[in-house]
Amino acid sequence: MSSASRNSASRNSASGTTVPGTAAVEPDRAVTGRPGAPHPLVDRYGRVHTDLRVSLTDRCNLRCTYCMPAEGLDWLPRAEVLSDDEVVRLVRIAVRRLGITSVRLTGGEPLLRRGLPALVGRIAELGAEVSLTTNGIGLARTAEALRAAGLHRVNVSLDTLSPERYAALTRRDRLADVLAGLAAAHAAGLAPVKVNAVPVRGVNDDELAELLGFAVRHGYRMRFIESMPLDAQGAWDRERMVTADEILARLGERFDLHPVGRSGNAPAEEWRIAGTDAVVGVIASVTRPFCGGCDRVRLTADGQLRNCLFATEESDLRALLRDGADDDRVEAAWRATIARKGPGHAIGGADFVRPARPMSAIGG
Repeated sequence: MSSASRNSASRNSASGTTVPGTAAVEPDRAVTGRPGAPHPLVDRYGRVHTDLRVSLTDRCNLRCTYCMPAEGLDWLPRAEVLSDDEVVRLVRIAVRRLGITSVRLTGGEPLLRRGLPALVGRIAELGAEVSLTTNGIGLARTAEALRAAGLHRVNVSLDTLSPERYAALTRRDRLADVLAGLAAAHAAGLAPVKVNAVPVRGVNDDELAELLGFAVRHGYRMRFIESMPLDAQGAWDRERMVTADEILARLGERFDLHPVGRSGNAPAEEWRIAGTDAVVGVIASVTRPFCGGCDRVRLTADGQLRNCLFATEESDLRALLRDGADDDRVEAAWRATIARKGPGHAIGGADFVRPARPMSAIGG
């Protein structure tokens, strides 16, 4: 599928409408219970899903202004959150029956999950590459244990290098902890250490070159992400979103950037900085959607399967597990969910519908 085709998706993910470049194909009709290699998890547009995002908690120890209100949210009751055994079982089905090769642990803030290194170890034993998205608080004391357990790499959110601005953005004075966490992850060999920043106009968009310079100096890989309508307050404003073109223009004032393109189905388009081995990525989910090449599926902390970040429907895998369903039934439910996946999210379009859950409850 060409990049032009991948970028042509322009309808809501809950829709079954076909758009140019994403011609529908017959959904995967694999028979469950078969021996041997897993059968690919394919949707009706021919996209093969190999990347699973697993949220371990909806709780977070920051209150980022673009994500949630100062008082936080109504967290899930513990009884509704998947147990370690339930998480491992679902990941095992995904890896051994559905062909998932990459598992990203997310939140909320996944470092808040008790016994995380042990859970990482159990997931790593299943054979998939295991990574983690975190705000970095607590990473300094856990990086070594996570690496020893089998974690491959981390993505750390960092929107500013100013302590005062960080405190204002997150409503917590924890920048020093995040910087220490980054250093610890790098020292532990969780490479590449990726740093994610969301530029917001009038808030931190004057720091883009400084953030990239910081990443280059420390051997991290910088990625800038267009803000998306996934905040709990529903206050997202496209006018405050800094577009990929703007990001690249500002970086280009200080750095000589050469396009690398996109690696496989990775969400980030990348540029190499001339004279270095450093690469910077831009994830332009809004202005340059890559829905046509999406290979992701998401599992929320309470066991709901989502076939798109912006899905308006979920499949309750937790209920299946707790009702005693065997692996065949769980696999069938998983395949049915992916078969319903639409061609794209259509942010900004007349038919776009925001998901009921905010980003912190879905999992990054």
